[in-house]
Order: sequence, then C-alpha cells, then structure tokens
Amino acid sequence: MKLSTRIAAATLALSTLAAPAFAASTRSDHSGIVVWIFLGFCGLIIAAQLIPAILVMFGFAKAVTSPKQEEAKQSSH
Repeated sequence: MKLSTRIAAATLALSTLAAPAFAASTRSDHSGIVVWIFLGFCGLIIAAQLIPAILVMFGFAKAVTSPKQEEAKQSSH
C-alpha cells in the first residue's frame, strides 16, 4: 500500500469522527436586537476608556523624553 493511499484512508477515517464537531457550528441562537444593542453599549464603554488611557500613556512618554529643567540656585552673600 502506497503512502499516499494510507494518508487518504487516515484522512477519511478521521473526518468521519470529526463530523459532529462540524455539525455544532450550524447552531442558531436567535439573538434579538436587544442583545446587539447591549454588545454595542459594551463596546462603547471599552472605547471610551481606551481614549483617556492612550492620552495618559502619551503624557508619560512625553514627560520621560523631555529634557529636565534644572532649578536655579540662589547664592546668599
């Protein structure tokens, strides 16, 4: 028996075992418009929290990379 014939037979045997896994992907969950509105609202909350976080990170990067200002020394005579 050739190697390619063995591979084809093994693939056929394994694909018959995997058929129930493919059947599970055709599930219908009947999600209504309320579910999609809720998921959209969750996405808006996440986006609203990402914008200030990004601005704070840019502020930290700007503070780290900016040159330090030396304090003026006052001499008393």
